[in-house]
Amino acid sequence: MEEYQPTDENNNLVEPTPRQATLLPVLVTLFVLAAVGLVLGVYSYQQRSVIRQIAAREADLMATIAQLRSQLQDATTKVNDIAAVQAAQAAAAATTAQSEARAAASEASAEATRLRQLQSAVSDQQKKLQATQSEVARTRSDLEGNLISTRNELNGSIARTHEELVVLEKRGERDYFEFDAAKSKEFQRTGPLNFSVRRTDTKHANVDLVLLVNDQKISKKGVNLYEPVWVYETQDEQPVQVVVNRIDKNWAHGYVSAPKYSRAALSAISTAARAKGLPCTRLAISRLSASIRVASRPASHGAM
Repeated sequence: MEEYQPTDENNNLVEPTPRQATLLPVLVTLFVLAAVGLVLGVYSYQQRSVIRQIAAREADLMATIAQLRSQLQDATTKVNDIAAVQAAQAAAAATTAQSEARAAASEASAEATRLRQLQSAVSDQQKKLQATQSEVARTRSDLEGNLISTRNELNGSIARTHEELVVLEKRGERDYFEFDAAKSKEFQRTGPLNFSVRRTDTKHANVDLVLLVNDQKISKKGVNLYEPVWVYETQDEQPVQVVVNRIDKNWAHGYVSAPKYSRAALSAISTAARAKGLPCTRLAISRLSASIRVASRPASHGAM
């Protein structure tokens, strides 16, 4: 700052008086102080303005912080509520799971009990089935044995030749009547039986027969060679047997086997045995057969 120099009207320097020389520094100082005061006032005003702005901002920030705290508290409350609900749901789910687990365990235990009962029942049924199968096997074995025995007995009673027929007749159990029959629709009587040969098949060794039994026609088709045909009549307990033991074209040879004694003859023999005090056994019947024989014996046998 340049030092103030007083001048006159012509702009010439004027020497200050002693008083002026004294007041001049004071004025300068006052001026400086005023300027400083002004500057300080302006600065102070600016500072107060900044402080007010800062205070306003701080108030806004506090309001924002308060709002955020409120929101945070609300969020915390909601989170706590959600956590409480989830905890309750988890507890309920755990309780339900425990109940379901207990129910499942109880059901599994009941199912295991039923399974053991079923296994026991199946085991019992298997034992019964095995016992039944064993019994069936024994019965089948017995039946097969009886069947084999019966078949052997029947086969042993079939004569394939005239000589075998003579052997059977010598047993004295049945009467035997040989026949030679041509293919015809007419009935031929042999022994106690009427029959006719309707067809002969030499290739397959079988014949078709029609039997007249108790005034009824009985058809027997495809009778094989040596196959016995049993015929039951009402007046006799034992059947009549027909056997074909030779087959030629339009011709068949065989025999008819009949019980030696009819029911009436057996009754008469039994009555006679009782009258003589004999037991009604086969031996007694054999002893009395010569004198009390009702059934006819054949007069002669045809040639084989």
